[in-house]
Amino acid sequence: MALYKQNIFGQALFIKRFLIKFLGYVSWRRYGKFNKLQIEGSEIIRNLPDKGVLFVSNHQTYFADVAAMLHVFNASLTGNTDNIKRPLKYLRKPKLNVYFVAATETMRKGLLPRIFAYAGAVTVRRTWREKGEEIKRPVNPSDTENIGKALRDGWVISFPQGTVKPWMPIRKGTAHIIKNYKPVVVPVVIDGFRRSFDKKGLFIKKRGILQSMVIKQPLDIDYENESVEGIVEKISFAIEQHPSFLENIPKETLREMQELNKKRDFWEY
Repeated sequence: MALYKQNIFGQALFIKRFLIKFLGYVSWRRYGKFNKLQIEGSEIIRNLPDKGVLFVSNHQTYFADVAAMLHVFNASLTGNTDNIKRPLKYLRKPKLNVYFVAATETMRKGLLPRIFAYAGAVTVRRTWREKGEEIKRPVNPSDTENIGKALRDGWVISFPQGTVKPWMPIRKGTAHIIKNYKPVVVPVVIDGFRRSFDKKGLFIKKRGILQSMVIKQPLDIDYENESVEGIVEKISFAIEQHPSFLENIPKETLREMQELNKKRDFWEY
């Protein structure tokens, strides 16, 4: 019998609580002072069940996106609406059953990523890329099972494009997880993080940037009858990464994005 409480992955909850609080206090100024985080729809968080929720979001940095979501989720649960004021209050007792899906390779690169991993990562092996090289291998069943285990215990943050490169297709694995485990699926759309932080999201690249996070109503999904392709399409529209959204982007912005996209190492996970 353990002398202290553990979560479903055997991690000590008192250590996880300390890490979330410490990292939260350290990172708050990145969203509440050096840059501003504009939030919309955070009241939706308070109406969600305590477990069985899958957040699907576009992705712009390795760690800053997740950290911002943890701030917003905990702030909302303690009464804040569309703001992350009073971090000392909402980080006092953070929600501990929140997990995020991340590449195993990424979370093993150095001490800080390993610390982040203990704070809530569900690591998975990428089936399409490793060490900067294109690969192709089957999905590891234990990875999917671990995501399902995390959903049964709480909330899971996922980035279904699997990369910080914009406008990439949604990977079908997310749709299979949705059909198998039937979570409440909440779309989140973020912006400004790529301009604010370096690729990893650890260092501030530019100050005075307006970051935004929009939390949308849960998706209406027919788990039994809706196809994997249909769910993928629905997610791509919900997180505003469907190719049709490119039609509304100014041509100058598109050209800038195309130049950046040529630098694969800048964008790729």
